Amino acid sequence: MLPNTGKLAGCTVFITGASRGIGKAIALKAAKDGANIVIAAKTTQAHPKLPGTIYTAAEERIDILVNNASAISLTNTLETPVKRVDLMMNVNTRGTYLTSKACIPYLKKSKIAHILNLSPPLNLNPLWFKQHCAYTIAKYGMSMCVLGMAEEFKGEIAVNALWPKTAIHTAAMDMLGGSGIESQCRKVDIIADAAYSIFKKPKSFTGNFIIDENILREEGVKNFDVYAIKPGHPLLPDFFLDEHPDTIIKKVESRGAVPELKEEKPQPPPKPRSGAVEETFRIVKDSLTDDVVKATQAIYQFELSGEDGGTWFLDLKSKGGNVGYGEPSHQADVVMSMSTDDFVKMFSGKLKPTMAFMSGKLKIKGNMALAIKLEKLMNQMNARL
Repeated sequence: MLPNTGKLAGCTVFITGASRGIGKAIALKAAKDGANIVIAAKTTQAHPKLPGTIYTAAEERIDILVNNASAISLTNTLETPVKRVDLMMNVNTRGTYLTSKACIPYLKKSKIAHILNLSPPLNLNPLWFKQHCAYTIAKYGMSMCVLGMAEEFKGEIAVNALWPKTAIHTAAMDMLGGSGIESQCRKVDIIADAAYSIFKKPKSFTGNFIIDENILREEGVKNFDVYAIKPGHPLLPDFFLDEHPDTIIKKVESRGAVPELKEEKPQPPPKPRSGAVEETFRIVKDSLTDDVVKATQAIYQFELSGEDGGTWFLDLKSKGGNVGYGEPSHQADVVMSMSTDDFVKMFSGKLKPTMAFMSGKLKIKGNMALAIKLEKLMNQMNARL
């Protein structure tokens, strides 16, 4: 990991969303370098090692602004409530724009003068819009602030974006990815080190959309295992990037676990799976217990295409649970659409639901939290499937 050099000593860094995760890691890294840290977050209690609140920010000489605060909902257009749309637009796009606007008069007086947005490169591949359009729009709004403000304040303030190449282990990732996701993630330290590298750059370094691993390689970092939660384990590629780590391509067993971005040559049809879906549901049914039903309390409907396809259900609300062909007797809380081949791989542990969802192989309608609960259930069944 990058050593501190003391180059930020005496500087004031204002960070949004710094009560935990990536924002907190950047704050601690800068603080160890001697920087004054001012944080703004929805968490109201002050962190003992990160003094300062939004109310004291105006009294400080601001040198660096980090727009890290973000809201996420990976739901499609019809499944995203208006309140959630407003929240994402307000926190991500509006929050970044207005916080930058408020800080710019102070930043103009600084010799360092840097705005860093935790947002992705502007990638217009429809893959990144079709499953979570509202989130993508809100996140790209942060990136568009970089595009515009870098030009508007060229020579006065450096404005850049930073985005991870792979998933980062945070509370948000635990919520989205479910149990066991951390082994496919890197630590927040990689983002903190990458941000630190950017802060050391001159004002002329502006308008860049930086990937954490790339800038650290330029800094001479060769061993990225130090950033892995589980060194050597395949890493989950992050959203909005069309290029993925070689380990994903080489090690992920399931075909199509990474986005298929180029037109592929026709593939031969998969070998028939004689009753594979029915057999999977039979094993699932044998695995059900009252405790599993009590802990889950959800009804899942599967719309499967291909061999043994059709509509299937998994009822984990009724006593003892139930599975079967056709629609459930009560309305499903979650509807999952995918191919039968990927369904069998998912339940046998060869295809992670998160990977399937991110690549468009799995479409989910309904309650995302309950969808995540199903992944935990799958992990318990993998040994038998």
